[in-house]
Amino acid sequence: MSDKQLKLEQVKEHIEKLNLSEEEKSNSYKIIEEWYAEDKAMPELYADLASISEKIKEYFAELGLV
Repeated sequence: MSDKQLKLEQVKEHIEKLNLSEEEKSNSYKIIEEWYAEDKAMPELYADLASISEKIKEYFAELGLV
C-alpha cells in the first residue's frame, strides 16, 4: 500500500468515527475516492470534504492538515 493510499484509509477510518449522518459519510467517501482517482491536491480534498460538514473541518484541523 502506498503512502497516499495509507493516508486516505486513515481519513476514511476517522470519518467513520465522526458523528455524521450516513449521507454525510457516504458523500465524504465518494469525494475521497474521486480525489484518489484524480490525484487532487490536499487543499482541494479539504475544500470538498469541508463543504459536507463542520465536523470534517474540525477533524482536519485536529490532524494539522489545514
